[in-house]
Amino acid sequence: MTRKLIALLMTLGVLNTPSVSATQAEDINSFTLDNGMKIMVLEDSSIPNANMYIFWKVGSRNEVPGITGISHFFEHMMFNGSKKFGPKMFDRTMEAAGGANNAYTSEDLTVYTDWFPASGIETIFDLESDRIANLDINPEMVESERGVVQSERTTGLENSNWRTIQEALKSVAFSAHPYSWSVIGYESDIAAWTLEDLQQYHKTYYAPNNALVVIAGDVKLAQVKALAEQYFAPIPAQAPPKAVRTVEPEQKGERRVFVKKESVSTPNVMLAYHVPATSHADYYALDLLASMLSEGNSSRFYQALVDKQVAVAADTYMPMSFDPNLFYVLGVANQGVSADTLEKALIEQINLIASQGVTQQELEKVKNIKLMDFYRTMETINGKANTLGTYELYFGDYTKLFNAPEAYNKVTPADIQRVAQTYLIKANRTVGVLAATEESDK
Repeated sequence: MTRKLIALLMTLGVLNTPSVSATQAEDINSFTLDNGMKIMVLEDSSIPNANMYIFWKVGSRNEVPGITGISHFFEHMMFNGSKKFGPKMFDRTMEAAGGANNAYTSEDLTVYTDWFPASGIETIFDLESDRIANLDINPEMVESERGVVQSERTTGLENSNWRTIQEALKSVAFSAHPYSWSVIGYESDIAAWTLEDLQQYHKTYYAPNNALVVIAGDVKLAQVKALAEQYFAPIPAQAPPKAVRTVEPEQKGERRVFVKKESVSTPNVMLAYHVPATSHADYYALDLLASMLSEGNSSRFYQALVDKQVAVAADTYMPMSFDPNLFYVLGVANQGVSADTLEKALIEQINLIASQGVTQQELEKVKNIKLMDFYRTMETINGKANTLGTYELYFGDYTKLFNAPEAYNKVTPADIQRVAQTYLIKANRTVGVLAATEESDK
């Protein structure tokens, strides 16, 4: 960490915060139940609260044509009744104990989050174990939630230009890998899931040997172990899910897609470049490159596109992922600016980094932003639990979390230029245009 950043963090009180300075790799305890469920525990009594993150290693990556979207569907179904706690009782019981919850589905994971007063921990174990072991997949509830998801898909595409263009672009950028479809799935698949599909999917992927549980807060390891043995250990393991074996072939030429959407006021241009999985050594350099292009008013895109009124917005996005994925760039054109002009402006900024590199000062600025975000996240028990689970799964070892600041600091200007030259090239690029009308042939 740079001396200037250390001084700044101390000034802001970040490094002096007990919950941050006290968290070391050796503070994390983990154990695995006989059924294969791994549980990580971080004791942190800074506040009288705790949380439980359950990371299920299942997302749209694990689907096949015909059942796309089924992972996301279970994010809905898991709140709709089980043997002990009937429909709507999960939320009501948790709220009565002073808790709250949320969930999300990605290409790789489905994650359920519970936040609660430490005194309510047994209630949380009871609730979670019941819906894992005894989820009620009944026809009436399935049809109700099927309608909700269908509506969510339609509304999402209507309201989000990002989702509309990304869905079309992914289907072109990937020719083989299941990352090619959106997490919400195809409309025809949503309408066609059978009860047998759902029952088998839950049995396979919601097995304890396919989960990582992270509990952080005002708890004790012995207490968590006892509750885990009581509530989670009796749930039987299942045969491990089949591995995702498909490897996306190398892209050897630019691909393009156009999507017409009459409600779009100005063209949107999305670029996507194939990049390695999160566990790859180039992750940190690519992450810093993304920030250099789009984070803040001093970023390359803001200075060259937004400030000069070529674009009203320009952003980057690189999801964490188990397999090689995409590095996204999205620009929204200003009034009177064509898609072609915007596309060329975005690519020009990327090519400048590839050809001319970046300065040490520019790199230090984005490093400081990343490190500040990192330490800010690690101030809370929620941030700690989520980040511990994320590193355990995407990097293969939670201890790498504690080396992240050093990994960012090791990135050099030469690394930034190298990854731009390696990955952000035309042959590896897919271009998507979203507009009210398609530009005519010239």
